[in-house]
Amino acid sequence: MNEKVRAEVNEKSTQWHHRYRTVDQFNIFGQRSRIKYEGIDNATVLGAELANRDLKTANHDKGIWAAAQGKPIEVKHDNLKAEIPVPPNRKEPVPYLSGVDQLKHLSTPEGVKVEFVADETTIPELINPVQMNFDTKGRLWIACWPTYPETSPTTKVFDKLIVLDLDPKTGKVLKSTTFLDGLNCPTGFQFYKDGVILIQSPDIWYVRDTDGDGKADWKERLLTGMDAADSHHETNSICYEPGGAMYLSDGVFHRTQVETFNGVLRNTNGAIYRFEPHTNKLTRHVPYGFANPHGRVFDYWGNDIITDATGNANYFGPGFSSHLDTGAHSNFKQFWNRPSRPCPGTAILSSRHFPDDWQGDFLNTNVITIQGIFRAKITEDGAGIKGETLLPNLLETDKEKAGNFRPSGVAVAPDGSLYVMDWSQMLIGHLQHHLRDPNRDHQHGRLYRLTYPSRPLLTPKKIDGESVENLLALLTEHEDNVRQRAKIELHKHDSAKVIAATQKWAKQFDPTKVEDAHHLLEALWVHQWHDFVNLELLGQLLKSPEPRARAQAVRVAIYQRDRIPDALAIMENAVKDANLRVQLEGVRGLSFFRGKDTDRAIAAAASLKGAKDYYVAYCLRQTMKQLESLPEGKGKVNLKEFADPKETSYGPSDRNLSGPDKKLYDKGKEVYFREAHCVTCHQADGRGAEMPKEPGKPARGAYPPLGRTPGYPSNGWLEGDPDRVIKIVLNGLYGAQTIDGKTYGDIATGQPVMTGLGQLLSDDDVAAVLTYVRQSFGNNLPPVKAAQVKKVREEIKGKNNALYTVEEVLKEHPLGVPAKAEPAKAEPTKGKKKK
Repeated sequence: MNEKVRAEVNEKSTQWHHRYRTVDQFNIFGQRSRIKYEGIDNATVLGAELANRDLKTANHDKGIWAAAQGKPIEVKHDNLKAEIPVPPNRKEPVPYLSGVDQLKHLSTPEGVKVEFVADETTIPELINPVQMNFDTKGRLWIACWPTYPETSPTTKVFDKLIVLDLDPKTGKVLKSTTFLDGLNCPTGFQFYKDGVILIQSPDIWYVRDTDGDGKADWKERLLTGMDAADSHHETNSICYEPGGAMYLSDGVFHRTQVETFNGVLRNTNGAIYRFEPHTNKLTRHVPYGFANPHGRVFDYWGNDIITDATGNANYFGPGFSSHLDTGAHSNFKQFWNRPSRPCPGTAILSSRHFPDDWQGDFLNTNVITIQGIFRAKITEDGAGIKGETLLPNLLETDKEKAGNFRPSGVAVAPDGSLYVMDWSQMLIGHLQHHLRDPNRDHQHGRLYRLTYPSRPLLTPKKIDGESVENLLALLTEHEDNVRQRAKIELHKHDSAKVIAATQKWAKQFDPTKVEDAHHLLEALWVHQWHDFVNLELLGQLLKSPEPRARAQAVRVAIYQRDRIPDALAIMENAVKDANLRVQLEGVRGLSFFRGKDTDRAIAAAASLKGAKDYYVAYCLRQTMKQLESLPEGKGKVNLKEFADPKETSYGPSDRNLSGPDKKLYDKGKEVYFREAHCVTCHQADGRGAEMPKEPGKPARGAYPPLGRTPGYPSNGWLEGDPDRVIKIVLNGLYGAQTIDGKTYGDIATGQPVMTGLGQLLSDDDVAAVLTYVRQSFGNNLPPVKAAQVKKVREEIKGKNNALYTVEEVLKEHPLGVPAKAEPAKAEPTKGKKKK
């Protein structure tokens, strides 16, 4: 092939790709596109950038023809239009301290030391670090995002994946290598065999270095179709489960559609996905009303902890990860009352360098209000867990003196110390500031290290290049990261040899002893990592005296159920187990069965009817919801018998509601509880949600309440002219509003806005859901008719789905003004006598 032609074709394709698959579609074309920031919106500015992409694409097309004809290639881009300037929405200067000077304003608990490792002056590529991982050689890899929120047509410094060689004695950087350059929004990566799997929406790539020079030279696209409607919500934060599958996530606004060997996966809005790179299986692990689930970790026993970054909402994964063919889970409780939000990264502290009673603590980074790292003690709570905040915080900045410190991630190093990335940004948030606000930083990034000097650092284990036997021996180590990196290295070896050696290694452990349970579980996870079923080992663990091992064996059986004879029997036994955690995994597992197994699955799940444990009861409801949705399950499950009692007592307020109005109410309830609709924010009980309380500051709400009864804050927005709420539902709302003394919708303080649903809901849907709300939670207001919605939709179509401001709505429909009475109908004259 003519290499000059090839080069021009690739460059043209790159420009067209950035134009066609821009990673901020919702902010350019969607409902946030027309929000004004200092008088200018994203649609105008980013739209002009897309026009320049078109010009660059056309310019390179001319280059292709020139190269094909053997003419000199002289591609110029002097026809690009000037970029539209955007004024900053923060006028006051906010100076950036150096990484060393910033260190002076970071505080830690007694006994912990924080050290400077690197910043942009020592490693120029270290800008806006977004994810990091240690490889089997002990090197630190970091995804850097200097173009945040995305590249422009004139970008010259692109996003990168860099590799840092660290001094084993000091932890300082000896060498920095750029493994991969020219990226756009590399929001997640993870090691796989001899390379890395990397996210660059809409694609998931497998990238390798085949000639040993430390730089990527080979790429394979594994999957495509991951959406990127909002770049900081795009697919992110890849992490491993102990059994070798990878977990990644989407945020709100996304419409992901991925074609795989196993069929098409589709999802709307937020979700956690489970991906097996060795089989190419991609499934929805937790579809939920997430805003941006950027945090995900697995504990010592293989339970996943999921964090929704925007609200720093933290969930126990096994409780709400039962399978759903369609729709999403909702209204699941958080296990920890976190001090503040948002959280871009989490970790489990698993390092004997730190105190014994710190082991297993949950680490949670935070970048607004309190800028630092929280530490929470995790304990068992029935089938689930609960968290307790431990003070003082593991790391915290003095915001008045070093307010740009934004810890974006934390990881345990091979020597047991903790490395902390600092995003180092003056501005945080897409909604609160214009995407091209000049105060968005593209020049800074920091790396710090936490140690506990009174305790010795660990001697890093040799992993790279080790024999299968030596790697298996590491699976008894305390540190989670050692065991994980050993299994990553094992995956480079021939699977047949690994399985044979693992089975031999496991013989030394006694399945009847509690102290051997985790070692045998690691052996089972190695089998799972290599896609091998070991029925004997699985059977031993299903009978283990350690219930947490039994629970994980049930979980492994679910993912290998297609090759396990009568795998359903394992779930039937699990729901009868005396231990609640095992019951939870059992009832979760039942949701994955279908076809001829549906009746047995329903019967097994029904045996837990009346379960008192929150996690088991919640998962039971979700499993029954899935089984009832199957063709074989229709009419065989009375979902009302398994419903949360709280969800059945909200309305209708008018007990005489009947006929078409009752039908409308029932339809509205279904709309309210749909995936990523009303229930996600306003909750099943209509009480909404609050932002964390800050000392000395007034209370702030996250999502306003909808109720009107004692115990519910009053929401007068529902009353009066129904056109007001119709407009809000259709187009959305932003701007500060006060309800019962709490402020909502103030984007300047990081509060969320009401997203319009007009493009998702029909006139009938809008009328129904408003009728449900106006007749629930203590409200007793007249139903809303589809004709009213149709009339309003027609009247406001000139707004092009743009969000309403509070001022606009209140000017058109002031609070406290009674609804206009419908015109009286003419009295019928038929049958009346003339006077």
